[in-house]
Amino acid sequence: MKTLYLWIDFFTVIVPFIFSFHPKIKFYKTWKSFFPACLLTTLMFIIWDSIFTKMGVWHFNPDYIIGIYILDLPLEEILFFICIPFSCVFTFFCLNKFYNLSWKVRNEDIFCIVFAVFLFVVGFLFIDRAYTSVTFISTGLIILLFKYYLKMQWLGNAFTVYAILIIPFLIVNGMLTGSGIQRPVVMYNNADNMHIRALTIPVEDVIYGFELFIINLAFYKLFLKRKSK
Repeated sequence: MKTLYLWIDFFTVIVPFIFSFHPKIKFYKTWKSFFPACLLTTLMFIIWDSIFTKMGVWHFNPDYIIGIYILDLPLEEILFFICIPFSCVFTFFCLNKFYNLSWKVRNEDIFCIVFAVFLFVVGFLFIDRAYTSVTFISTGLIILLFKYYLKMQWLGNAFTVYAILIIPFLIVNGMLTGSGIQRPVVMYNNADNMHIRALTIPVEDVIYGFELFIINLAFYKLFLKRKSK
């Protein structure tokens, strides 16, 4: 089914897109901040993704893509960098609008430090495995940069939201990595990861997804702040 990856992108984003116009949500009013943020992040991840594709860290099953490529990446993969962040930032927007997700400053500080140290330790233990080392180390650096240099106060909220998003994440990434289908859409070279999987999903994907989420969120909040001035 050549359009499978395209349908996965579509169903990932369609419900958040529709509910963006709900009168109690009105996420569409922040799109002027979201889409520039998403564009910047997408460019960063396209470069990363393209390099890893050329290195053979992963590749894409031609049976499930329509055959349009940009920088060695299928069109569907580039749409993934728009659809997934849209759904994640929409979820963050809604949950923060209707619920108090704030962490105590001390708890957030401790969690950020412990999590960053964990990421660094794993990243350096597997320094010879490109996907593991680059993803874990870069995510650890991003967390410390956002928390202690840029003084961003929403990381605790982001951890909470991402924990909630794990279930839909497992469904979407599960399909991409082979759950419920004969062969995976995205195929990984196990020499470049820890070969530890949650169902069919490399654990690196969980950290990669979190990094994609918080970078989008950081730019989004930056643009929101500028527009409010």
